[in-house]
Amino acid sequence: MNRSELTVDLGALRRNVTTLRRALGRAELWAVVKADGYGHGAPDVARAALEAGASALCVATVAEGLALRRDFPDRRILVMGPADAADAREARLELTIADGRIPEGVRCHLKLDTGMGRYGLSELPEPPASVVGLMTHLATADTDVSFAERQVELFLEATAPYAHLTRHAANSAAALRLPSARLDAARCGVALYGLSPFGSDPADDGLEPVLRWQSRLAQVKRLDVGESTGYGRQFMAQSPTWIGIVPVGYADGFRRDLTGTEVLVDGERRRVVGTISMDSFAVELDRELPVGSTVVLLGDGLRAEEHARVAGTINYELVCGIGAGSTATRADRKVVDA
Repeated sequence: MNRSELTVDLGALRRNVTTLRRALGRAELWAVVKADGYGHGAPDVARAALEAGASALCVATVAEGLALRRDFPDRRILVMGPADAADAREARLELTIADGRIPEGVRCHLKLDTGMGRYGLSELPEPPASVVGLMTHLATADTDVSFAERQVELFLEATAPYAHLTRHAANSAAALRLPSARLDAARCGVALYGLSPFGSDPADDGLEPVLRWQSRLAQVKRLDVGESTGYGRQFMAQSPTWIGIVPVGYADGFRRDLTGTEVLVDGERRRVVGTISMDSFAVELDRELPVGSTVVLLGDGLRAEEHARVAGTINYELVCGIGAGSTATRADRKVVDA
């Protein structure tokens, strides 16, 4: 095994799709698989999502769309970021139009900016025949429902004359908890992977984490009083202390600001101590354990949301960064369907 191993449970992902479809009612579920399926492996999660009932795939770039087109020749794939129409036309990708320039011969979705303040049209033009959808992007569905509701109202007002086109606004948070945003389709990403869009326990919304990340103890040693571990001597033993060294660090996606979080060592929660290095970190043990003991960084009840709170970030960023480095640092990946 490499220094760590990722296990992607497609069974959990399928069940998350079922949960989202139940919440959406008649609205279609479009699976967002950009950034290599949020670090889970885009081809595998895309196939599982489609088999479980998702109607389309959403990506950020034409390159991502082209890669998926090889595996899914007949499925709808929407590119949500700026894109060159020529490549999209040949691959039958659908494009998001946010600047008013609507290409010919490509199925397009006009994006109206109702409050996100990023890509998007300030006014909606008369849609030509190539336009098949109208969309907006909610800024606060996970934090400020009243602002999200106002965005939905603005969107519905602007698109009322074109209600025959597919209208979509909801992300994962809105799909789960904002009925007014569900419309004809919802673009769901983070919830597919069993990650909470609200930073809470995914089980609160019936979601199951899809990713498990594990490593092992590469060395175990005892620190005497006053001895330290890691750069800067940020952890110094106040009493004789056993520590374990895990061969994973920020180059693998275990961020430098995760000092103080917990991991599971031999099934028990243990605190990460000292400065996290590029390719290793230390955990405080309550006793001497054998080298090779399993260390779970995510999974088995240890949630990305917990790590995110320690790091002051979001669960999305954590999972997208796992194993994203060079071949030398990338984790082994195993796909199961439990």
